[in-house]
Amino acid sequence: MSEQQTGRLYGVGLGPGDPSLMTVRAVETIAGADVIAYHSARHGRSIARSIAARHIREDHIEEALVYPVTTETTDHPGGYRGALDEFYAEAAARLAAHLDAGRTVAVLAEGDPLFYGSYMHMHKRLADRYPTEVIPGVTSVSAAAARLGTPLAEGEEVLTILPGTLPEEELTARLASTDAAVVMKLGRTFPRVRRAFERAGRLAEAHYVERATMAGERTGRLAGTDPESVPYFSVAVLPSRNGAPVGTQGADTATDTATETATETATETAARTGEVVVVGTGPAGPLWLTPETRGALASVDDLVGYTTYLQRVPVRPGQRRHGSDNKVESERAEFALDLARRGRRVAVVSGGDPGVFAMATAVLEAAAHEEYQGVPVRVLPGVTAANAAAAKAGAPLGHDYAALSLSDRLKPWEVIAGRLHAAAAADLVLALYNPGSRSRTWQVDKARELLLEHRAPDTPVVLARDVGGPEESVRIVRLADLDPSAVDMRSIILVGSSQTRVVRRGDGQEVVWTPRRYPES
Repeated sequence: MSEQQTGRLYGVGLGPGDPSLMTVRAVETIAGADVIAYHSARHGRSIARSIAARHIREDHIEEALVYPVTTETTDHPGGYRGALDEFYAEAAARLAAHLDAGRTVAVLAEGDPLFYGSYMHMHKRLADRYPTEVIPGVTSVSAAAARLGTPLAEGEEVLTILPGTLPEEELTARLASTDAAVVMKLGRTFPRVRRAFERAGRLAEAHYVERATMAGERTGRLAGTDPESVPYFSVAVLPSRNGAPVGTQGADTATDTATETATETATETAARTGEVVVVGTGPAGPLWLTPETRGALASVDDLVGYTTYLQRVPVRPGQRRHGSDNKVESERAEFALDLARRGRRVAVVSGGDPGVFAMATAVLEAAAHEEYQGVPVRVLPGVTAANAAAAKAGAPLGHDYAALSLSDRLKPWEVIAGRLHAAAAADLVLALYNPGSRSRTWQVDKARELLLEHRAPDTPVVLARDVGGPEESVRIVRLADLDPSAVDMRSIILVGSSQTRVVRRGDGQEVVWTPRRYPES
């Protein structure tokens, strides 16, 4: 006599709530199943069962998988997680008994079975033991966008799905850095979700959708939603910035001129307040952007900056780009402030950290003039070249250090030389910015000669170029061997102190580090 075959397990997605949004495949699977299983809270009412009710027959065996806890506390020895793990194991065992008996089991799931659904806990415990098929369903995310009548994401926009149970700081960072988002599982988390939207500067864009496609559906602006009225089955939606109907968006002028002026009507200007936000892109591309900077770059009307740095920022429809040469910082700052004074939201794009030998000072200096006193200016931090290069080499900045620019374009060489002498005599690690260019080829040689008056010839030097970029090079050389011809404007030099060490690791890689402790004299 042949061994009895096991039954087949189905995870059946039912869609967001309206029974008419169930797929044909879902209906067919329920009709062919022997056992219909569904989850519910202790009150026994199952939303999944109510969606599929018209397709459940009297001869179906029903398995109600009732959660022992949902939001309340528990005295289980393993706490909340222990109580749920035990429940999932027991529920899986009940379903396994049917499958072992050769019955087909359909586990009903609101939305999609593998998208924040209870079914996945059965899937993880049973799918490797029994033939299994998952029937996809329409998620609440798609339903919410449909009910709002607005695109979620368009073109190269990034859509982020977030559980509202994340910590507020994490929610804020992710909302600030993404183009579009949906936050699930509101209910008791709503107050902190709302605060996260507000802190990320996205509250005005956010929508609220409750019970999409179900009885009691409600939509509106997130900012105006009463926290006391928000159930678990609701979502916050941050739709596409490009989703406005054709004809209502601003002109898409991706220009690369620093002299173009933006003209707006008096109505448009009066409707909003402009501002300038000065951002740093870090030493290279998108991997070095902070979430706050990424969000700021996505939300502005105009991008102003050195053309090379603007190329690091993704092109977005509707944004104007104003590129210029790297020697017109003052003009660039005033141009940005003029745009903001006319109601434009402007990002001045700088490399590295905007406050370290970069555009923040130029903007704030210009903003101190009387005509720009009323223009809001913010500065957002970025990863500066010294920190990026130090991380690639090890930890050469582990003790006191000084950052100096070798460029004599804005200060005389005599000042630079005096500061080099003072910092070297104090035995500080040195981060030397702007070490050389096509028009400046002698400063590195002079700096090396000066530093050798205070440092040993074998002092470790990190010579880093294009950190984070396609031509990245990080080398460790002796101070005496520092070659000026190997240095350009994409380079930074870190000169060790008398305590800086070079160690060759087991993998053959050399690392540089400066001890945190300094010996007593």
